[in-house]
Amino acid sequence: MKYRMIERCRDAFPVRLMCRCLRVSPSGYYGWRDRPASLRKQANQRLLVRIRNLHEQSDGVFGSPRMWEELRYVGESCGRNRVARLMKDDGLRGIPQRRRWRAKASGTRPDHVKNRLARDFTADQANTKWVTDITYIRTAEGWLYLSVVVDLYSGRVVGWSMSARQDRQLVLQAVLMALWQRSDRSPVVLHSDRGCQFTSEEYQRFLKGHQIQSSMSAVGSCADNAAAEGFFGLLKRERVNRRQYRTRAEARSDVFDYIERFHNPRRARRTEQRRDEEVGLTQPSVGKG
Repeated sequence: MKYRMIERCRDAFPVRLMCRCLRVSPSGYYGWRDRPASLRKQANQRLLVRIRNLHEQSDGVFGSPRMWEELRYVGESCGRNRVARLMKDDGLRGIPQRRRWRAKASGTRPDHVKNRLARDFTADQANTKWVTDITYIRTAEGWLYLSVVVDLYSGRVVGWSMSARQDRQLVLQAVLMALWQRSDRSPVVLHSDRGCQFTSEEYQRFLKGHQIQSSMSAVGSCADNAAAEGFFGLLKRERVNRRQYRTRAEARSDVFDYIERFHNPRRARRTEQRRDEEVGLTQPSVGKG
């Protein structure tokens, strides 16, 4: 500890003077300074370089939990506490989630629609379970509404649309985009809340005509659609809440960039690695302290 203090202050005070005040020998200080770094310190320095690069790539939004996940997926073997300690010592911080509560009127769920998902947000194959929802983005021109369809197998946004109006066409365009990227026509469960756009007769006819099984949340149960809400939380924290959009067009461009150039490529990479681990091509990454 004394040697570190001398090292930090050596440009401001003479080394021998500080050694005399702290009652240590100059030879001991120089021996400590010139001693090769330990293997642990060298590993921390190498890991910190990767942390800095990933933090910069995320535009400064990754905190230690998400940074630890990213490091595991790129093959680093490290513990979460170690990552948090290195980030704290280097002054790196993420963007915390804003916690808000707002009431939203629920529509009447059609008689034939059930909660097929039942909060089971796992999927064994792509395009078997989707979730959808709507969020709003503030701009100087007014609200921009975003509807997304998220595949629970990969976490990728497989369909999305944006509009100045929160109507049925907004959600239909997002579902249509998700249908276009499918390679087959096998049935898929699409879960939503009870917003009037999702309970509308036109929306339900559209799903039935494309072999999509509609699933809806219970009244007042936002946790039933937590996967879609989770994506919106990431979008707001990592991008939207850090911007001030002058126009809807500017917001559209930035949201497009986040989904297609930031979020989806990372999810695709994680899915590919998970597939390799399942077939035994790679060893699962395990965090170590």
